Amino acid sequence: MVEMDVKISANDLYDYMLKHAYSGAQGLLGSCVGALLIVVAVLTERWPYIIFGAILLLYLPCTFFLKSRQQIVMNPSFQQPLHYLLNDEGLTVSQGEDSACFGWEDMVKAVSTNNSIILYTTAVNATIFPKKQLGDKLPMVIEMISTHMPPAKVKIRC
Repeated sequence: MVEMDVKISANDLYDYMLKHAYSGAQGLLGSCVGALLIVVAVLTERWPYIIFGAILLLYLPCTFFLKSRQQIVMNPSFQQPLHYLLNDEGLTVSQGEDSACFGWEDMVKAVSTNNSIILYTTAVNATIFPKKQLGDKLPMVIEMISTHMPPAKVKIRC
């Protein structure tokens, strides 16, 4: 059993948004097309392509940066720390009087970034465990996830 309190910051949310967007085909395709437009602009001296390429490359990161800051301020659930409990049954997330339980069999996948462990409870919803806040509990969280989820669903690198 691992128990911890975590306060999600705008940077944690931004990290999640970037990972979620760029691990899908749409984010990767947009980046490739943007980079290709810049290369074509340089090779053919058609400078308007640089503008379109830069827009494609910068749109998502800039949008997510602003959106993460806005959500932290506007969403009441980010104002207080979340209490997490990982045990043999699954994950329990609570804050104040509210609580939600997710069984291990219902988890979609677990991934990591340089800053976070991200545990997807649905295809688009996830629980974010910022590595800095986990401290010495990080290995226990990784072990709990790896033990209870099928290896094909776990893509965590330390």
